[in-house]
Amino acid sequence: MALGISAAAGSFGQFAVLPLTQYLLTYIGWYGALLTLAGVSLLMVPLAAAMVERNLGTHANLFKQSAGEAMREALGHRGYVLLTLGFFVCGFQVVFIGVHLPSYLLDKGLPANVGVTALALIGLFNIVGTYTAGWLGGKISKKYILSAIYFGRAIVIALFLLLPLSALTVYAFAIGLGLLWLSTVPPTNGIVAQIFGVRYLAMLSGFTFLSHQIGSFLGAWLGGLMFDRTGSYNVVWYLAIALGVVAGLLNLPIDERELKRGTPARATA
Repeated sequence: MALGISAAAGSFGQFAVLPLTQYLLTYIGWYGALLTLAGVSLLMVPLAAAMVERNLGTHANLFKQSAGEAMREALGHRGYVLLTLGFFVCGFQVVFIGVHLPSYLLDKGLPANVGVTALALIGLFNIVGTYTAGWLGGKISKKYILSAIYFGRAIVIALFLLLPLSALTVYAFAIGLGLLWLSTVPPTNGIVAQIFGVRYLAMLSGFTFLSHQIGSFLGAWLGGLMFDRTGSYNVVWYLAIALGVVAGLLNLPIDERELKRGTPARATA
């Protein structure tokens, strides 16, 4: 639930900043908008500094394991590999849509404000989705939550492409997708913590997130490439649907049980 709350806070930032960004673009242009957002981003520095751990407590180092040993252990765990591959799909889908949805809608003849409103709605309803996913993660199997999210995304995207395009269907799509947007984050990080413990949670979750970011790069790049070459986003939309089904299937066989270690590994320098 804690992971859900923190992810929901990030979603509220997306919802709140998008209208501000549109205002800045209208009145001071791209250059001024980027400088303003860069200034706002500096607020993260003192907020992050305040979170530095001063004392890890007396129970933090009961199991002696180096970071390298923890990474090798995770990469040898089938469930961690499947989880990481699934998170690649998450990045591909959300960044393709986040980057290219406004252009897709403009290309279809809808006004620019529809795209901005859609992205804001995604951020707003993502607050509900991420919090709910975090809450459910404490009650039912997290891998089933993840599978349901990925299958749900595939269904929502397919319906969006099949239904007649209008501002109303765009907003319905944004609401449905918003509920599934970053709701993958709490159960993904929760599975990592549940299997391996929390000592190297930041590192192991960070490696999984690296996979997410590689998918993000490909979603943004491939969307632009295919539009330039074919004049359409259809191929990437269909790919996003297919990858959602694949990711849903990948998460089903994950073994979420806590890893039973033998003799604790000797800590290395």
